[in-house]
Amino acid sequence: MLQSPPAEPGMREEEVDTPALLLDLDALEANLDSMAALLAPTGVKLRAHAKTHKSPVIAHLQMARGAVGQCVQKVGEAEALAWGGVPDILVSNQVVGPAKLARLAALARIARIAVCADDAAQVGAIEAAAEAAGVRIPVLVEIDCGAGRCGVAPGPEAVALAERIAASRHLRFGGLQSYHGSAQHRRTPAEREAAIGHAVAVTRRTVEQLRQRGLGCEIVGGGGTGTFALEAASGVYTEIQAGSYAFMDADYARNAAPPPFRQSLFVLATVMSRALAGVAVVDAGHKAVAVDSGLPLVQDRPGLRYASASDEHGKLLVEAGEAPRLGEKLRLVPGHCDPTIDRYDWYVGVRQGRVECLWPIAARGAMA
Repeated sequence: MLQSPPAEPGMREEEVDTPALLLDLDALEANLDSMAALLAPTGVKLRAHAKTHKSPVIAHLQMARGAVGQCVQKVGEAEALAWGGVPDILVSNQVVGPAKLARLAALARIARIAVCADDAAQVGAIEAAAEAAGVRIPVLVEIDCGAGRCGVAPGPEAVALAERIAASRHLRFGGLQSYHGSAQHRRTPAEREAAIGHAVAVTRRTVEQLRQRGLGCEIVGGGGTGTFALEAASGVYTEIQAGSYAFMDADYARNAAPPPFRQSLFVLATVMSRALAGVAVVDAGHKAVAVDSGLPLVQDRPGLRYASASDEHGKLLVEAGEAPRLGEKLRLVPGHCDPTIDRYDWYVGVRQGRVECLWPIAARGAMA
């Protein structure tokens, strides 16, 4: 059920009902501008990942700065974006099941929709859905470039799958998906460079083998917030799929030489109990902030440590300085932005302490 907005435009930040998902608009816009400026000299395009923001509003802000379109992971996310006017969407994932594929093919009537595959059976199913809908769908071959999750082996296996796609009257070979997700959070620059160096090498080799078979790659996609500069400088990738750069989170901040973006996303929480000495309890626990990548940080309050979470409560320890007041509002920096956003129906956009806008998180909960 869509929840009522926790704020109204013009309201002061401290009046926002909590827990609420807060967007610092100045920081968000700076991040969007920075990524556009960083990629411009490389010639590599941004296809921003909407699995992070789940919002047609933010997608349009990114495309206004030169992004060629959006990535998503689920058909439901693609639907929310396409219905929101986003014209070019890549499902950078495998889609399995006739119902999902029928929905995907239906979207191809109102937007350019592409999808990934790593198995000939998947290709056959996409082909059947495209034929039934009377559309032609671009399909990218996903290769395993080192993440060990999805993807056919680079080289001859990938080429064979690409040839199967290219031979179909209802599909079009769209290129390669080569994304090394776990490399984004390897802590040192040397570790990230080694991982992406391998990804670039196997991707380059596969692109060349495809070329030898007469198959060009319109898209060679991959790269995330933690490594995008490496893929962009490779001369192999044509599109970068970063998503978290718009918001950032505590886990990216733990990287040595972290990405050059500002923290713009916060969970606003209220101190709801001061019953114990040296402890403050806020109304933001597991249901308000994701802890899969570590506990949140308390913004601009170094003496407060978010020590533990339960369903509805976050326990802060007062380790230095003044304890927060009962009823005081605190900004929390989530450990992982993507699943935190998925807990909310609304972004509360603030600028200089005032609510400026409310944006629905249209693809919230789109798991299918």
